[in-house]
Amino acid sequence: MQTILVTGGAGFIGSNFIPFFLKNNSEYHVVNLDLLTYAGDFANLKEVEKSDRYTFVEGDICDRNLVESLFDKHSFTGVIHFAAESHVDNSITNPDAFVRTNVFGTFNLLDVAKNYWMDSPNVYKRGFEDCRFHHISTDEVYGTLGETGLFTEETSYAPNSPYSASKASSDFMVRSYYHTYGMNVVTTNCSNNYGPKQHDEKLIPTIIRKALSGEQIPIYGDGKNIRDWLYVLDHCKGIEMVFRTGKTGETYNIGGKNERDNLYIVDTICEILDTVIPKEKSYKEQISFVKDRPGHDFRYAIDASKIEESLGWKAEENFETGIKKTIEWYLAKYQK
Repeated sequence: MQTILVTGGAGFIGSNFIPFFLKNNSEYHVVNLDLLTYAGDFANLKEVEKSDRYTFVEGDICDRNLVESLFDKHSFTGVIHFAAESHVDNSITNPDAFVRTNVFGTFNLLDVAKNYWMDSPNVYKRGFEDCRFHHISTDEVYGTLGETGLFTEETSYAPNSPYSASKASSDFMVRSYYHTYGMNVVTTNCSNNYGPKQHDEKLIPTIIRKALSGEQIPIYGDGKNIRDWLYVLDHCKGIEMVFRTGKTGETYNIGGKNERDNLYIVDTICEILDTVIPKEKSYKEQISFVKDRPGHDFRYAIDASKIEESLGWKAEENFETGIKKTIEWYLAKYQK
């Protein structure tokens, strides 16, 4: 049995990925290293916590001694690196945490993996020839789009927030370990994820939570900011595919082809809630507009044709089907 290290597996995407991966890959044991900061929730992994192919370790990816000890103990044959500070608003008020975790933490993992797997540049140790480091990143590294165009893997980086700048830096660090050391790395840059287990502070959970509590539903600026929405399980399927069959040194953009602006998002959620939990007035009457945040990118949209054509991945959910499943999950959570 092979053992892989998953970092940040108690967060939103990681905690959806681990149960999916364990179910589909019986030959793997997963060690989940997570610091359990505000974004991580141990309860997100209750469906696998008793599995004999799952091990949880609470710890910091920046702790080199810990990471080295885990490699020594488990002889990892792969790393799937989710762990990151990811909330843009928090990066504006506390950028140093983002640089530490996203840049130094990624370097720390890369360097330990390289030293454990490789004897010298382009020379893997015997038995570790197929070890792979998969770095999970974001489309925000590309900056912002106008009303037309799509981000491709060749789009120049132009990050506009401390968060996206730290992720861009980590992407470049991964790239450098491929070009300098010949390390087997792959990177995926995804569009906006949504679905079960997302932190309460994010847009869609906030809309649902505020609507149910009768509070005002805050929307930045005029609500016209556009994102390409990707259902989290579709993303997990893409990650698995790239980890197992992606070409070494390559980057793959994973997007849902579901461009929607924030007004559409909030209107759609309110309309569904009006149907499933009706009240005297529409939930839309709770919508309020608040001052836009600094450096708020106008539009993100991904061209996912590379992963579709080369690996055969395709998003199965459109926004309208995925949001219904998402609302069902949050209703069960918030109405306990």
